[in-house]
Amino acid sequence: MTGVWVLVATLVAATAAGALLKARNGRVRDAKPARELPAPVTDVLDPASAVTLVQISTTFCAPCRHAKAVLAPLAERTDGLHHVELDVTNSPEVAQSLAVLRTPTTIALTPDGRELLRVGGVPKGPELLDALRPHLTTRTS
Repeated sequence: MTGVWVLVATLVAATAAGALLKARNGRVRDAKPARELPAPVTDVLDPASAVTLVQISTTFCAPCRHAKAVLAPLAERTDGLHHVELDVTNSPEVAQSLAVLRTPTTIALTPDGRELLRVGGVPKGPELLDALRPHLTTRTS
């Protein structure tokens, strides 16, 4: 009978952990404290855009493709928004210096490199756009 209770407890714990992870996926979070950006990141910042979305990805990351499918069209139809995907497979020091623990992670940066917010996992387009609205001008599509 003890084995049944252990099994039930394990299933309950796993379900709770899965629900927590699912709830956190794609959530817009506040910016991390200011830090010096690594060169690969500063090189991709677009000075003509109010916000550059830097998507930190790796080669074999399936959710990274989904994040790109959300972010690229969002940037195309939004004035002042630029999207770039940065593959850190062969340069983990870039992810480490940005305090990125999972891919995809999307970081919204100003042209001068100030972090506005970040999203771990696949972003939710409307939620991300609402959070960025004070920083850019959008056109209707």
